[in-house]
Amino acid sequence: MKRFFPSGQTLLTAIPYGWLLLFFLVPFLFVLQISFSEVEIASPPYRPLVEFADNLINISLNIGNFTFIAEDSLYADAYLSSLKVAITTTVLCLLLGYPMAYAIARAEESRRNTLLMLVMLPFWTSFLVRVYAWMGLLNNEGLINQLLLNFGFIQEPLQLMHTAFSVQIVMVYTYLPFMILPLYANLVKLDGRLLEAASDLGCKPWEAFLKVTLPLSKNGIIAGSMLVFIPAVGEFVIPELVGTPEALMIGKVLWMEFFDNNNWPMAAAVTTIMLALLVLPIVFLHRREERMLAQAAARH
Repeated sequence: MKRFFPSGQTLLTAIPYGWLLLFFLVPFLFVLQISFSEVEIASPPYRPLVEFADNLINISLNIGNFTFIAEDSLYADAYLSSLKVAITTTVLCLLLGYPMAYAIARAEESRRNTLLMLVMLPFWTSFLVRVYAWMGLLNNEGLINQLLLNFGFIQEPLQLMHTAFSVQIVMVYTYLPFMILPLYANLVKLDGRLLEAASDLGCKPWEAFLKVTLPLSKNGIIAGSMLVFIPAVGEFVIPELVGTPEALMIGKVLWMEFFDNNNWPMAAAVTTIMLALLVLPIVFLHRREERMLAQAAARH
């Protein structure tokens, strides 16, 4: 009977793979096939790849969307702009989130849940409400400008809204919890005896941090960075509401192709390229790390 029924461990392992298959691979394949079709005035607004007519099966693959993207600098500029914003957001979230996660992990056990609740508190309200709250803070008549005017630091309101600064500060505020939580989960498991041993061996606190704490928290840094970087690349709402009209990001390009131009094949092609540029380096780095771990295990 065991030959025909998988073990419990196999079933548990199959659940995440099934989840990825259902909610990532299947939608991606659907988007991929749209990217090779041609735009058409219909519903949906694209021509099927496979058509049946006169007892014949016609299969047509259109690569014109991909060649157009390669030739038009608009898409490359939008993607590079999105990468710049996403990398800056990730670095700032790491610089702010690491000390916060470390402080929570080193706090008394009775206070950790309260501190974690404060980190997750923004999720209790709508994402749009939080963005609009920042718009109220940053505009010319907002709280920040009013305080600076009342205390005499400035003579006229600062242009804080619809700038690169406003996009960056709201992005960091939005994605900071995604950096803190995996870092905390990693740091809270750190054995304090390792730091005591480093101190006994003559390491100063900052040396112990660089030589012990930081290397052991590498997995938390990677996980947090991925959770921030990947959604930040395709962010649309924040740049649209608080950014400049001239700053074109890949999320805005996708919106324009899908809804303004009603060109689903072009939008699908942009999405396919964006996913490839995001996923392939991650897969390469993961495989490289696995080989390094295997080589290290073989040496020992």
